[in-house]
Amino acid sequence: MKLTKTFVPTLREVPADAVIVSHRLMFRAGMIRKLSNGLFAYLPLGLRSFRKVENIVREEMNAIGSLEIKPTVVIPGELWKESGRWETMGESLLRVKNRLGAEFVVSPTAEEAFSALVRDELSSYRQLPLSLYQINTKYRDEIRPRYGVMRGREFVMKDAYSFHTSDESLDKTYEDMGRAYRRIFKRCGLTVIPVKADSGAMGGSGSEEFMVESAVGDNTLLLCKSCDYAANVEKAECKLDFSPRMSAEAGKAAAASTPPAKKIDTPNVRTIDELCAFLKTSSSSFIKTLIYKALNVELDLKAAPGCEGLKKHKSSPDSPETCAEAFFAVAIRGDLDVNEIKLAARLKASEVALASEADVERLTGAPLGFAGPVGLTKLPVLADITVTAMNDAVSGALAKDLHYKHVAYGRDFSPWMIADVRTVKAGDRCPLCGGELYEKKGNELGHIFKLGYKYTKAMKLSYLDESGKSHIPTMGCYGIGLDRTLASVIEEHNDEDGIIWPVSIAPYHVMIVPIKYDGKVKEAADNLEAALEKMGIDVLLDDREERPGVKFKDADLIGIPYRIVVGDKNLIQAPPKVEIKHRREKENKLVEYSKAAPELAEKIKAELAELNR
Repeated sequence: MKLTKTFVPTLREVPADAVIVSHRLMFRAGMIRKLSNGLFAYLPLGLRSFRKVENIVREEMNAIGSLEIKPTVVIPGELWKESGRWETMGESLLRVKNRLGAEFVVSPTAEEAFSALVRDELSSYRQLPLSLYQINTKYRDEIRPRYGVMRGREFVMKDAYSFHTSDESLDKTYEDMGRAYRRIFKRCGLTVIPVKADSGAMGGSGSEEFMVESAVGDNTLLLCKSCDYAANVEKAECKLDFSPRMSAEAGKAAAASTPPAKKIDTPNVRTIDELCAFLKTSSSSFIKTLIYKALNVELDLKAAPGCEGLKKHKSSPDSPETCAEAFFAVAIRGDLDVNEIKLAARLKASEVALASEADVERLTGAPLGFAGPVGLTKLPVLADITVTAMNDAVSGALAKDLHYKHVAYGRDFSPWMIADVRTVKAGDRCPLCGGELYEKKGNELGHIFKLGYKYTKAMKLSYLDESGKSHIPTMGCYGIGLDRTLASVIEEHNDEDGIIWPVSIAPYHVMIVPIKYDGKVKEAADNLEAALEKMGIDVLLDDREERPGVKFKDADLIGIPYRIVVGDKNLIQAPPKVEIKHRREKENKLVEYSKAAPELAEKIKAELAELNR
């Protein structure tokens, strides 16, 4: 391909809103342009690399037996109402109406669409397991799209969905997908960190994310220095620094030597830091009690204290009954923080948030800062597991300027639920080996879920077994963001001059740079281009009437793996020579002109084979 015949508008200046490397370089290298905030168009150079990522994904999905289909991007709203996500997805869901007033969704994800397609065709166990995927456009109405295609409003995803007669069958496909994802990212030249993750709004049980390290990552990862444990902070666990007591009886026995709980005056003392100073003790001796409001709670609250008479609703006749809004008290050791993602998952809520001051005072009878688990009857108390080891603690006394001391779990209060809802942080101990955990920032490229029956039950999927009995299939979901994958390759492979593409997804493998594109130089460059293309190598020939320095700058910026410089000076040697340079290397290498094409083709094919191994 001649450079004058394509469209590569390179830039010397960095766009003002481009704050990360991939965003800056994709603009400067003429790969993308912005149409609106969060909406980007791929230009020819960017699209070539994007298609190579897409082809790698497609090849690996096909290799594990997943079947490609192409659903529509606009999905009937009634399907989202069946699943219950019409209400719970919030404002990120772009809802539209057609001229007849029918409601539709511009697809942000495709559980509903795939479930509906399979539902209409599924009848027998013989049709399962079934794994289907698409590579298609998505739209999420992000509040703050940023970082170019790393977090745009419109993007392309590969999402796959599998349907099974058993958990064992789902487990096999889940593992196959995990291996395929590792191959995809390796072939793209990416270093990924697989981590345990929260399933979030997708629902389900098992979940694994594939992360890349990034200084501007949206995710905090906890990794062990001594083993391969890795988890998103939303899911991370740690080794306990105490022996938990899970029953109230065990708590009473352990508190036998603790003095009775006693109220103490704490004038104008509300925060943990103020209590530490006032009582001259450490924050780990306090029971911090926070009041949370949870929305769309699917957990059965019939037996929960203080939850009588809650407003219930069903999004459809067959979906789980949910509490539209419920309040909970969460007790945790004073030196720790509540992980709201863990809390929402434990409560089976669409989201949780701290209650307003007015709600706190209404429910506890005290101003903000004086809540405590002792005597709290208007709310269910969820205790973090750390609280079960506390015998001689301080807590709020449900009255202004009053706290309890000598509070003991099991003796003075018994929570409605005990769960791990703490936020794990750097320095905590690994739950597997006890080693020290450390933090990294990361961006998610892929995510695999075991969804279970969340969607198949809500959307009435069923099949008949060998004896004619009806069953609901279990389901898996597997996604990769293609735009984000491409941007992440650039984030990992670049230097001060531009992009350094892995050969597998470079827009071209070789760039031929004639010093002056005429005469014998033109003939030699054209012949090299033809020879390499005949060998299956993608070639870009810079035939512009530009100074050599400009051409070299653009070649480095675009980042094509190999550069061949063709000039009179080297061609008149005996034998004629050309200069070959790898984008990662500083020095050029003189190679005989007749050997240049076969030598480069061999190197490129060897690099591709190494990435594909």
